[in-house]
Amino acid sequence: LAAPIVARYLGDFGADVVKVESSSHPDTLRVGTPYAEGTGLDRSGYFGAYSAGKRSFALNLQAPGAHAVLRRLVERSDVLVENFAPGVMRRLGLTPEVLHAWNPRLVAASHSLQGQTGPRAPHRGYGQIASAMTGWYDLTGEEGGEPLGPYSAYTDFLSWPILLSAILVALEERDRTGQGQYIDHAQVESSLHFLAPLLLEQQITGRSRTRAGNRNDGFAPNDTFRVAGDDEWVAITARDDAEWASAAAVLGLRREPLLDTLPGRKLHEAALDVAIAAAVADRDANELVDALQAAGVPAHHVHKAEDLFADVQLQHRGLFRRLEHPVLGDHAVIMHSFKISGCEPGPWSAAPCLGEHTYDIARNELGLDDDTIAGLVAEGVLA
Repeated sequence: LAAPIVARYLGDFGADVVKVESSSHPDTLRVGTPYAEGTGLDRSGYFGAYSAGKRSFALNLQAPGAHAVLRRLVERSDVLVENFAPGVMRRLGLTPEVLHAWNPRLVAASHSLQGQTGPRAPHRGYGQIASAMTGWYDLTGEEGGEPLGPYSAYTDFLSWPILLSAILVALEERDRTGQGQYIDHAQVESSLHFLAPLLLEQQITGRSRTRAGNRNDGFAPNDTFRVAGDDEWVAITARDDAEWASAAAVLGLRREPLLDTLPGRKLHEAALDVAIAAAVADRDANELVDALQAAGVPAHHVHKAEDLFADVQLQHRGLFRRLEHPVLGDHAVIMHSFKISGCEPGPWSAAPCLGEHTYDIARNELGLDDDTIAGLVAEGVLA
């Protein structure tokens, strides 16, 4: 996910992104669930989310003759991002030296689990593995329980902004010096930046945190509580004594002097959570949240996916854009969490079907004539 997200962001803000892919070794995301009615390489909603706005160029990099075609594309490009396991590009004969010989101004970026060098560089894995390696899985889960990883390939979603930043910096350096750059990006290393507070705590105090559910040293209560309805929950936090007093009043809980201060609430936190759970079990989620927020207490309904699409704030911000795809049909893609004045970013088109733009790119941008293209198709180089 990390490198495809980077490419989509570049495309959303003006880059022409050509996705080089092969039908013989399909992109993992193309076979990732959820599917739109059946299976197939053009039916993945996962792929549709992160490849919107791109063009698909079906080129089998293992076929003889592929280098000559790819070279034409590299010569016309500013950035090449690859997401293979370390060693794949070298085995394909596509080292940074070769790429820069074709285009000295190219910014080439390799994204992998642990980087291109070092004793564990060949180790293959996805975000779930990186979440375990970086310590995220040790931190998420109930106190005393098993590690429960954050949803999906969590570190993919953490690491891509750092890769994108590195590419933008390299482009500035390229524009200043005229020389291209090579970026070796390790997902594990960039994801560790988001654990900085815990790493600092361990270094300074020697304390190593582990699973504690939703507990927080500075807040009590700080948890999710089941309310009326089918699997409906509300998150409630009291950041100080005044917020707790307000929360207790809304919840109808009797004031207990031993709970008036944070140390007291932390000491009796388990019993406090049980009391709150009993107080809210029959409450309507929206009514409870409105009352708590009106009293100045941080609280919100624990949203499901359908709630997010109906959220009035997200609708106002235009976070979801609907696109039309020949196979997926009408579907939503997530937009951006920031606004830039005078700029309306993409994507404006849905993710491509595999090889959808191969002929157009080969003929009109790479300058190959129809006979040459037909020959490359027959030889299995293009599809």
